[in-house]
Amino acid sequence: MKIAVAGKGGVGKTTIAGTLARSLARSGHEVLALDTDTNPMLGVSLGVGPETTDLLVAVRQALQDGEVEHEPTAEGMAETFGADAPDGVRLVVATRIDRFDSGCLCCGVTPDQLLREFETDGRVVVCDLEAGVGTLMRLEEGQADLVVVVANPTAKSIDVARRALAIAESKAAVLLVANRVSGPEDVESIRSALGRDPEIIVPEDPVIAGADRDGEAPIDAGAGAPGVLAIKELAERLVPTAA
Repeated sequence: MKIAVAGKGGVGKTTIAGTLARSLARSGHEVLALDTDTNPMLGVSLGVGPETTDLLVAVRQALQDGEVEHEPTAEGMAETFGADAPDGVRLVVATRIDRFDSGCLCCGVTPDQLLREFETDGRVVVCDLEAGVGTLMRLEEGQADLVVVVANPTAKSIDVARRALAIAESKAAVLLVANRVSGPEDVESIRSALGRDPEIIVPEDPVIAGADRDGEAPIDAGAGAPGVLAIKELAERLVPTAA
């Protein structure tokens, strides 16, 4: 199964993607976490720490500088440029370098092309998309099984979520997550603006806020925190527990 997480920058989509990936792995699934944001921070939300996240980006720079060999396959890219995150998650930072659509998988394809290249074969691919709707506009039917759209109860976030939902609905199944919700009025503002109920409501959570501040994975900072539990519920709804 391929799950793409979309939303406006700053809505918490990376936190959702990282916690979702860790929750699925803890349920017995093989998980590949794919960071296609131009500001790659998924490693922090997964729990590899800022240093390792920065190191992965540095490897990409080394590739561009000719210090590292190119990798012609998606699976080879995951092996060569990836890193092991907690709970067995494999992280790939897929920041594009070189030039647009150079034909080289490891340095010139767009995020939507790379998402297409990775095979599932029983594993779950969780992809943190770049902020906004650019990748969703290029996404073709079948490149993702599910698009998770993350929205905060703010006008700008809701506007991006509205566009993301409209674009994604013709290409994949869609699920709406209301994030950083302080009360029923926040849920109602998202519901009335988007014309649909959020399938998952993630409350404002000081544990998640503290983890973001300290560069920790929310699931490590507090596995029983209300916000983390809501994202775990999302994982359980999306993919049944592995045997």
